[in-house]
Amino acid sequence: MKYISWCCTFAVALPLFFTAPAAHALTGREIMDTVDARDDGDNMTADVKMVLIDRQQNKRIRDIKVFIKDKGKDTWKMQFFRSPADVKDTAFLTYDYYEGGRDDDQWLYLPDLHKTKRIATSDKSSSFMGSDFSYADMTRRVVDEWTYKILKESEVNGHKVWLIEAKPASKEVEDRYGYLRSVLFIRQDIFMGVRAVHWLKEGKKIKYQENKKIKQINGIWVATELHAKTTKNKVILHKTVLEYTNIKFNQGLDDNLFTVRSLEKGL
Repeated sequence: MKYISWCCTFAVALPLFFTAPAAHALTGREIMDTVDARDDGDNMTADVKMVLIDRQQNKRIRDIKVFIKDKGKDTWKMQFFRSPADVKDTAFLTYDYYEGGRDDDQWLYLPDLHKTKRIATSDKSSSFMGSDFSYADMTRRVVDEWTYKILKESEVNGHKVWLIEAKPASKEVEDRYGYLRSVLFIRQDIFMGVRAVHWLKEGKKIKYQENKKIKQINGIWVATELHAKTTKNKVILHKTVLEYTNIKFNQGLDDNLFTVRSLEKGL
């Protein structure tokens, strides 16, 4: 499973037996290839609490059930919103294709309208369900679509990290993600993204992401609490917190769960 491998909005992993190449020998691209190539577990389920916080510190809390299935090198993901009432039965399905050059498929079911909306490429830089994550953030980064440069080494919470600058390799990628450039904080011991800073095309805004809590489940490194905030002129416009519980790997998930019909049927 590969979801937002730069700051890992879902699960990220590295086997305990993995041995990294010598740090001095690595380029930015080689580091990101290693991040992308790690084994991060098979078929996963989880409960997610999404907390949306506005400028006045008002909070909206959403409860989500997540199912993720590996399909060869591709990844399928289904999210069902269970509460509150204004989003209950909303559902989101993604077919995340491993190979570059093929746009990922995404569908959003809106129960009030009894309508399924296919997310167009031109809409993927838009906010996902009012959060600080975009629709494009809901899919893995294709390594070839970005260029990389190591800026320096530093520490995050006592762990050594590389700071890697990533820039879109084309105007198409820039438009899809809405990012002019990013700086990625990659933990050196486990090749995991723990922070990211993104400079947005729209409105001179900056988006910050951080994995506040990570732990190992079945030998797999997992981000269990993630924070994101969007700022402009150093003023926080909005924040999102994602909290993951009841995480289970190697689940027997039926292909039929990951269809538009299941999207509209709900849990």
